[in-house]
Amino acid sequence: MKYNDLGKTGLKVPVLSFGASSLGGVFHSIKEQEALKAVFTAVENGLNFIDVSPYYGHYKAETVLGKALEKLPRESFILSTKVGRYGKDGVNTWDYSGRRAQESVQESMERLHVDHIDLINVHDIEFADLHQVVGETLPALVELRDKGIVGHVGITDLQLENLKWVIENTEPGVVETVLNFCHYTLNDDKLADFLGFFKDRGIGVINASPFSMGLLTMRGAPDWHPAPAALKEACRKAAEFCSRQGYPIEKLALQFAVSNPDIQTTLFSSANPDSVLKNIRYIEEPIDWDLVAKVREIIGDQQRVSWANT
Repeated sequence: MKYNDLGKTGLKVPVLSFGASSLGGVFHSIKEQEALKAVFTAVENGLNFIDVSPYYGHYKAETVLGKALEKLPRESFILSTKVGRYGKDGVNTWDYSGRRAQESVQESMERLHVDHIDLINVHDIEFADLHQVVGETLPALVELRDKGIVGHVGITDLQLENLKWVIENTEPGVVETVLNFCHYTLNDDKLADFLGFFKDRGIGVINASPFSMGLLTMRGAPDWHPAPAALKEACRKAAEFCSRQGYPIEKLALQFAVSNPDIQTTLFSSANPDSVLKNIRYIEEPIDWDLVAKVREIIGDQQRVSWANT
């Protein structure tokens, strides 16, 4: 497994990392023992950077992940979680106040059975008042960083422009990492336009959802996927084309997502240990760039078509 320096944090992260959203049953129901094995399999095979959120499965993902982490040596994993976005009984809630952010960190540590979080993120800042993120949420997390309760501070969002704005409006060193999803994939590489900005400021880049939340899979996008119909259809055709070539689109999508040296790590999520091993094998093989070109041609005018976060 190849490892990269995550910006100026001092953290060394694998090029491929484990996203724990699936442990919350976000995409489909899970078998808990299998999910725990998926975590162990990831860590045992070098995927030692783990990202989660209290929002995923409305606390379930953190709870399930905690059952795995309490059985692992603390030094064997780097843990990232988030504040700001929550939920209960199927209802989404948001609270970006400094007070709630600090409370949330303590609650997450209890669920995760740890006494320190390596990276804490403000989650999906497009749902917040960005001025509050700059003036209240981030200072509350920096206070925890100064106390040694968390190691590093980051921000996450679908909208790259929001990440850039917050960085431009905070003091250097406040935001150490960014997490962006669905923008370095076969159907949308908009993140590439911002990599120079992040690199110049020494900010670590975490790319998430290389399968574009299911668009780039043979199973296809789930019913709730917010992508427009034309994009779903284009990705379906691309998946079928790859299948005819004997090259799963999931393999090509993952290989593409980890191919940019200015992206330090890419998160995928699975509650299936066999899928974890399969994805690791995928990135160990060389990518077929001719096939990438053909897939992008099939996707055509749907390239870089995005959607609103939900």
